[in-house]
Amino acid sequence: MATDPHALFEEWFAEARLAEPELTEAVALATADPSGMPSVRMVLMKGHDRRGFVFYTNSRSRKGGELAANPQATMLFYWKALGRQVRIEGKVETVTDAEADAYFATRARESQLGAWASDQSQPMANREDFEERYQALAAEHEAREVPRPQHWWGYRLAPDRIEFWIDRAHRLHERRLFTRSGSGWSESLLYP
Repeated sequence: MATDPHALFEEWFAEARLAEPELTEAVALATADPSGMPSVRMVLMKGHDRRGFVFYTNSRSRKGGELAANPQATMLFYWKALGRQVRIEGKVETVTDAEADAYFATRARESQLGAWASDQSQPMANREDFEERYQALAAEHEAREVPRPQHWWGYRLAPDRIEFWIDRAHRLHERRLFTRSGSGWSESLLYP
């Protein structure tokens, strides 16, 4: 048994990049509102290290509001080609402004403008208004750098539990659970 789930994740992620190179970083993110109503959607992991797993979004979106009210979440990576999944549970915190600014600067200009134009998760009367707003912002920022909107944040899921699942014949799957224990990790096996 290994004792470092981050090293194991890095190994699995590298293998997944080879087996499923398109959107290897796609991950289901589950949040819950204050009443406990769950919500899940796909996001893209934009970084990971020993501190956690990072994604970016509009803080005014449904997931942003849910994380503000209940800063706990679960991520689920699934790589069909490998017959593997990784489930990560823990607390969510915002990344620093410097981290968010640095990542925002790497995004395509069109995506930067889209972050300004979209009132993510809010009702939209019609598509044309949104497209007009986008075009107006493009004209306003022509030949200028697009700054990061103050409502566009990075979030880091700091794991308390990481489960590695491997598909096996006859549903005799392999499940390895790492649980945070002080400054380290303990490992156990789970029945499939």
